[in-house]
Amino acid sequence: MLITNAKVIPWQKENQILENYALYIEKDKIVELDTEKKLIEKYPNEEKIDARGQYVMPGNICAHTHFYGTFARGMAIPGAAPKDFPEILQKLWWPLDRSLSLEGVRYSTLPCLVDAIKHGTTTLIDHHASPNAIDGSLDVIGDSIEQAGLRAVLCYEVTDRDGKEKMKAGINENVRFLKKDKSPLLSSTIGLHASLTLSDSSLAFARQSAPNETGFHIHAAEHESDEYDSLQKSGLRVLDRLKQHDILGNRSILAHGVHFDAREMEIAAETNTWLSHQPRSNMNNGVGVAAIESMLRMGIKVCLGNDGFSNAMWEEWKSAYLLHKAHHRDPRRMGGYDVIQMAVYNNAALANIFFPSASIGQLTPGAFADIIFVDYHPITPMTAGNLPWHILFGFQQSMITSTIVAGKVLMKDRQLLTLDEEEIAAKARAEAQTTWNRYNQQFN
Repeated sequence: MLITNAKVIPWQKENQILENYALYIEKDKIVELDTEKKLIEKYPNEEKIDARGQYVMPGNICAHTHFYGTFARGMAIPGAAPKDFPEILQKLWWPLDRSLSLEGVRYSTLPCLVDAIKHGTTTLIDHHASPNAIDGSLDVIGDSIEQAGLRAVLCYEVTDRDGKEKMKAGINENVRFLKKDKSPLLSSTIGLHASLTLSDSSLAFARQSAPNETGFHIHAAEHESDEYDSLQKSGLRVLDRLKQHDILGNRSILAHGVHFDAREMEIAAETNTWLSHQPRSNMNNGVGVAAIESMLRMGIKVCLGNDGFSNAMWEEWKSAYLLHKAHHRDPRRMGGYDVIQMAVYNNAALANIFFPSASIGQLTPGAFADIIFVDYHPITPMTAGNLPWHILFGFQQSMITSTIVAGKVLMKDRQLLTLDEEEIAAKARAEAQTTWNRYNQQFN
């Protein structure tokens, strides 16, 4: 197909805004990017999508999320409010994930995918947990991803907190799904919860079970308790311990890193391990603020995720931009280009680790055709140079009108084409109530 009448933001370095351009797409990739006049003359009979002068740009990428967290929305936690992050885990997340059935996994995933399509997030890296519905859980999520038409990297969160057999079942689910023949839209890794819920023997077993060249996706130093636990277990801080078990590397993702010390940051940089920053989650959980600017300066590949918040990734961009200014009481902190480095270039480079056959996150010939249309009408001059600040202060999720992944249109003119939002919401509400009932029974 031919996308015409577009203002193209290709997200290259150096970036440009290309007026009156067109994109020619074959199957799942962009074949040509040129002026509209040239491409219409070259492909006069191709199906055309008129962008109507909108901005056409790569879909957003989320480096760390939890689809199953959907069912926490509006849920009451029995008793006193949790006073810190360990209590949030014990009172909210662990009883919730134990309450999920495979049907709960499905209907906590599908609303997230509706959200992602409507808000222009085309690639998601998920971290899943359902201790009483482990076997086949990644298939359920993968089937939902294929139904939606999005692109995703999946894993199961291995932990000791539900016993040795379930720890082994989690590893088996990861390895089974890694080896499975999957859709080109799906990739996977090995999920680990965090150092604080994994023994040395479990970390060793995970490393031993992982196929060669496979990385890991793990929470690291989100709260001080992770560091204290690691020191008590091993005499080592979290990243020293994970390095000792060969968990780090250029295919591994660390989520958060709020309480790394200087040496841990050096270890992350030396091992080329990815780090995902989730500012909205960190604020909500009151865990502190990661030294993201220092990590970027050290060469750590810092990305941007949402930790299960809405898949409206521009909201995460804005939160990152503002949080560090407020924390340091300095408006010069966390510049717009730092946000772009994480959210655009680093996120795309991470996604390409899992989908190496074509570029993700840029609109160039040969890249995957993962594209969004943005109905934005700037009231001040907009250039490649000031684009980050137009996104941070001007772009809104409601401006996304069309979403395309791998050349397939998932939403056109705000109409979902692959998912029935009303039906999904109705089934999710019913399944959420069942899940909440199981959750509440744990407190009786």
